[in-house]
Amino acid sequence: MAPALGDTASNTEPSHSPDRSVTPVPVPPTGTLAEAGELLRALAAPVRIAIVLQLRSGERCVHELVEGLGVAQPLISQHLRVLKAARVVRGQRRGREVVYRLADDHLAHIVADAVAHVAEMEEDQRP
Repeated sequence: MAPALGDTASNTEPSHSPDRSVTPVPVPPTGTLAEAGELLRALAAPVRIAIVLQLRSGERCVHELVEGLGVAQPLISQHLRVLKAARVVRGQRRGREVVYRLADDHLAHIVADAVAHVAEMEEDQRP
């Protein structure tokens, strides 16, 4: 069994050669790792990924996301609630509509990189 995060004691011998030096990488606090996991969970639905990709190019209201993604309005609204709760998107009321935008460009890069990675893997598997 692997040691838990933060455990320093180990009953097994190192699996690397003794002449190889490995510099330890600092591990963020457990709370930070847990929040990162929650963030990734919030991004784990295909419709939410598509919403983030749409918002990457600019703010959108719900009806624009419905038209752009071809998904029913109640489903878009449900996914936006999850993304808002995870602080991935922000909504701002403008008259009768709420306009949504990404809270942070880092998230768009994470999603775009994940999509690009999968596309590259699919290309590599083609005959």
